[in-house]
Amino acid sequence: MFDSKLFLTALFGWPLAKGALLTLVLSLLVMTVALAISLATAALATSKRRWIRLSIAAFVWLLRGAPALLVLLFVWNGLPQISAVFRSDWFSPFVAAFLALTLIQIAYLTEILRSSYASIGKGQSEGAAALGLHRGQIFFLIILPQALRVALPALVNEFISLLKATSLATVISLKELMTVTQFAIATSFRFLEWYGAALIYYMSMVSVLTVVQIKLERLLARGHR
Repeated sequence: MFDSKLFLTALFGWPLAKGALLTLVLSLLVMTVALAISLATAALATSKRRWIRLSIAAFVWLLRGAPALLVLLFVWNGLPQISAVFRSDWFSPFVAAFLALTLIQIAYLTEILRSSYASIGKGQSEGAAALGLHRGQIFFLIILPQALRVALPALVNEFISLLKATSLATVISLKELMTVTQFAIATSFRFLEWYGAALIYYMSMVSVLTVVQIKLERLLARGHR
């Protein structure tokens, strides 16, 4: 039978809350770094230099094509074989998960932002150049704000996917939400209560992100009028 007391203990206890906090922190760090890098890689994806375009295209193709679990295991198990640098104590499960998920997110966000950049008419850049703005000003003042407005729904959806993808880090024993849940189940053999509590944590985080997305879209829509 379903043990409601255990369910409430799991839901409001510190172990799952701590795991959820780690999940959220990891997701925020990955998304922040990946977005910052992708703003540049998406712009360079249309570079006049062929080798730059091909390099970015190859990176995106590889990281979007490889399963996230495979990338995570390659980073965690493969990098220490490649270099002794990754055999030190600093290379923890958190760092490995951060590196793997950041690489994957850069690939996906590069494509999202590249498409949003392309949606901005060239006439705006040409008009700004005619007014005397240099390339940096044109990008940061005209192209980027409009591109982010276009890309916002896809960016939030990608963040939601990332939040759920952190559960893959359980295979390298990162003590995020899913790993803590699995440990608790292994000692109590109570599946429904712990999985149910973990589900509520995931749904709560996703729901908050969805509300934030709606609020931002309305705010940007008002600013665009």
